[in-house]
Amino acid sequence: MAAFYRRFLAPGDLAFDVGSHAGNRVRAFRRTGARVVAVEPQPDFVTVLRLLYGRDRDVVVEPCAVGREPGEARLYLSTRTPTVSTLAGSWMNEVRRDATFGGVDWDEQVVVPVRTLDEVIDRHGEPRFCKIDVEGFELEVLQGLSRPLGAVSFEYIPVVMDRTVRCVGRLAELGDYRFRFSRVESFEWATPGWLDAAGVTEVLRGVSPQERPGDVYAVRADLPLPAP
Repeated sequence: MAAFYRRFLAPGDLAFDVGSHAGNRVRAFRRTGARVVAVEPQPDFVTVLRLLYGRDRDVVVEPCAVGREPGEARLYLSTRTPTVSTLAGSWMNEVRRDATFGGVDWDEQVVVPVRTLDEVIDRHGEPRFCKIDVEGFELEVLQGLSRPLGAVSFEYIPVVMDRTVRCVGRLAELGDYRFRFSRVESFEWATPGWLDAAGVTEVLRGVSPQERPGDVYAVRADLPLPAP
């Protein structure tokens, strides 16, 4: 994982991990030598992150969600599968079309603070790389961003691919990007090269709803593209 992210991060760079959960990406980013802002709204995961990284001066834990505008929002918790807790109420129904979500129960709710990505940048600086994994709320995160960051990743789930396509469109509104994607935890590219917004949209729309999830990666076109 760290070897993959070294394509995007060098020692001293700043990385945002939006939706840190238990911090596996934080650990990988730190192994590249990057500084990390770990953004996580779930109280139990915030506790875990502070236990793991509270003594690391190069990790800052932000106990909040990220969205289109600042304020508060209702977080739907799955106590049995907390990594799929979400702020996107409609996403919970849509994603049940995927059999792997059939047994998921969002059985608790908690109100959490929300900041925009612009606000997090104002507090900590602009990241070289921003990973977003927020269970259907990715577009709202990107709508709270007003500048084209150097590199961004966001989760896709094939059964709700329209949400992913809208995220691609939002980044294209912010700037000229090149895109690739990687299937779940493989850390290998699923496309032979980098594509523009129209090209990656066409490929994503052709992904079978039965395929496993993954992550889309976007790099601003004026920057060097990561090595293959």
